[in-house]
Amino acid sequence: MIRKPDRVFNRDGEWAELAAFAESTSPHVRLGVISGRRRQGKTYLLEALAEATGGFYFTAQEATSSDSLREFGAALADHSGGRAPYALGSWDDALRALYETVPRGLVVIDEFPYLIRAHGPIPSLVQRALDPRGWAHQGSETRLLLCGSAMSVMGKLLAGNAPLRGRAALELVVRPFDYRTAARFWGIDDPRLAVLVHAVVGGTPAYRHAFVREDVPAGLADFDDWIIRTVLNPSVPLFREARYLLAEETDIREPALYNSVLGAIAAGNTTRGGIAGHIGRKATEILHPLNVLEDAGLITRQSDPFHGRRSSFRIAEPLIAFYEAVMRREWTRLERGNRVAAWGNSQATFLAQVVGPHFEWLCREWAMDAGPEVFGELPGEVAEGVVADPVNRTQIQVDVAVLSSALPGERRRILSLGEAKWDKPMGMRHLDRLRRARDLLSVKGYDTSATILACYGGAEFDADLRAAAADPRILLVDLATLYG
Repeated sequence: MIRKPDRVFNRDGEWAELAAFAESTSPHVRLGVISGRRRQGKTYLLEALAEATGGFYFTAQEATSSDSLREFGAALADHSGGRAPYALGSWDDALRALYETVPRGLVVIDEFPYLIRAHGPIPSLVQRALDPRGWAHQGSETRLLLCGSAMSVMGKLLAGNAPLRGRAALELVVRPFDYRTAARFWGIDDPRLAVLVHAVVGGTPAYRHAFVREDVPAGLADFDDWIIRTVLNPSVPLFREARYLLAEETDIREPALYNSVLGAIAAGNTTRGGIAGHIGRKATEILHPLNVLEDAGLITRQSDPFHGRRSSFRIAEPLIAFYEAVMRREWTRLERGNRVAAWGNSQATFLAQVVGPHFEWLCREWAMDAGPEVFGELPGEVAEGVVADPVNRTQIQVDVAVLSSALPGERRRILSLGEAKWDKPMGMRHLDRLRRARDLLSVKGYDTSATILACYGGAEFDADLRAAAADPRILLVDLATLYG
């Protein structure tokens, strides 16, 4: 396999898939599609692959079709050692020239959505080139990778009746680093500090270097100062990044509405009705914005495992959640340079609306990755859910519900019910609430005979709870376990 350069951190799985694609000798392996939100390192990864294989690499720009053709012709000429740029009259000519100039090996076209915006039919032209009588089959052994950051555009390339549907041998999404990998990437070994940093910048690798000027918190005591001198500093690139992430999505036509939807979710209104009520719109009026944000990978939708028709939404990009909950309401103060006051005014909100929900999500991630020794078998589904308690006329929020895979004709097994608290000590009252939820679900027909009750704590567990954990059906997960 093509050796991954030492400068590429992690990404072993992604590199293996790309290298296998580039080295394939199968005549059916001709097209791959690579996508992922911005700043995840797609370009860095693909540039390294093109360099390792001697392939052709072209990055499209936001330009007219004519300008893009000139840039493409110049790149082809440079790759072939020609002195003058290729004169290309159309994208039909461009693709023919591509396969003639690079008859074998790897071709990478990055930021492909820009070419689609400049010349809409280009996916159909690529399809024609890949057809049995197209240029890609006329003595060519070229492997073509199309890459882009506009998730809503890239997601449609291979969907439905799209021209390229059924023609890709590789469909790879480059995702943010998981929370453990992100901690290693930032060089953070204190799990409490790792959670706080991840709640702000997530697992996006690009934010580690140029976006914060190589500035990493020196320790937990430095976190507040780090926030003030980086994320809340108008002279640091990360300051406006959340706004750019939204503006770069081509399907977003009404930024104010989309910002309001994200702000509602960041404020804890995670259901469709709650979001609509928060922004003063009808539920039907926010269907389209929710779908666009989901297609763009900026929010995710999670079904409540205990209520088939109930869904909740969460912001997938932590920096956007931080912006909506903290920065947006303090924007005027921040632009005037009053960062210390803005952060002092926002710390309670940060803990309640950013860190708390983020910690719950990290706990669900931990549970989803748990081996069979933790819950008795591999989880089939991990989600948050709500259990109705009609006797007490209340609802019990379950932060980490772990269920087995659903099998026809069998009762759904609940492997675990969990509650997560970031900054509050946990005690027997939390365990009692989980017991009540377990009993209510048993009455509803779920199999709770082996359910493990789990308390996920960012603070401490009291003595009574620690003593109760001698029961193997009670699990305590602290920060060290979360990052272990």
